[in-house]
Amino acid sequence: MLKDITLGQFFPGRSVLHRSDPRMKIILTMLYIIVVFLSESTVAYLVTVAFTLGLAIISRINVRVILKGLKPLLFIMIFTAFFNIFWTKGESEPLLQYGVIKIYKEGIIFAVKMIVRVACVLTGSSVILTYTTSPIALTDGLERLLSPLKKIKLPVHEFSMMMTIALRFIPTLIEETDKIMNAQKARGADFSSGGLIKRTKALLPVLIPLFASSFRRAGELATAMECRCYRGDKGRTRMTQLKYKPVDFVLLTVMVIYGAGVILSNIYLGQLLAI
Repeated sequence: MLKDITLGQFFPGRSVLHRSDPRMKIILTMLYIIVVFLSESTVAYLVTVAFTLGLAIISRINVRVILKGLKPLLFIMIFTAFFNIFWTKGESEPLLQYGVIKIYKEGIIFAVKMIVRVACVLTGSSVILTYTTSPIALTDGLERLLSPLKKIKLPVHEFSMMMTIALRFIPTLIEETDKIMNAQKARGADFSSGGLIKRTKALLPVLIPLFASSFRRAGELATAMECRCYRGDKGRTRMTQLKYKPVDFVLLTVMVIYGAGVILSNIYLGQLLAI
């Protein structure tokens, strides 16, 4: 299960999304998430799913990698949908009733839409940003976007570096956790049998070596940065200068068209094709 988590990983490539400016990809990710949460009608959800599939295709990321990224959150999505089914009230007669438990058509529809929304947000944002952007490019893009905040004395560079390092260390910590668990399994530890409480207690011995390893890695990273004369943003130069390219504006135009399509679907087709 731990190896299925792909959050924070970068997959090199030569797709349109890989070649686009990291600043534009951050903007596109924010716009995409906003538009997904604006989706209300069935047609809007269909447009969102089609657009997300299109992003996955043009990114040239392996479909198995994308599906693996959804697998760790599958339980959460199902759990959320389960509660939405039982807690959402409808105006029509319930489809199923057993005592005080009532299941309405509106609850089932809302649960399905919730699963689709979470899956699209996770897949689309990962494809646009983390899967196709290197940590260094992500740091530069985030810092350049937040650079106006330097005028009010906010530590923009430090914040960008901190966020990128945290994102970059997610795969490393997952790999370290997997190694610790395998080592303890070889010594007789059991992480799979018993109930939820028992399995949770079995994971507690993993935390101590994981924290120790994390602090050790943090110290090694700090030493390495000092050895390379890292002193923050002061006097820092960049080998690669960020410049917007025509492909960036093409992607922005496509995103605006997608957002307009979702809004128009909510307004004009929501009532016509609502289910």
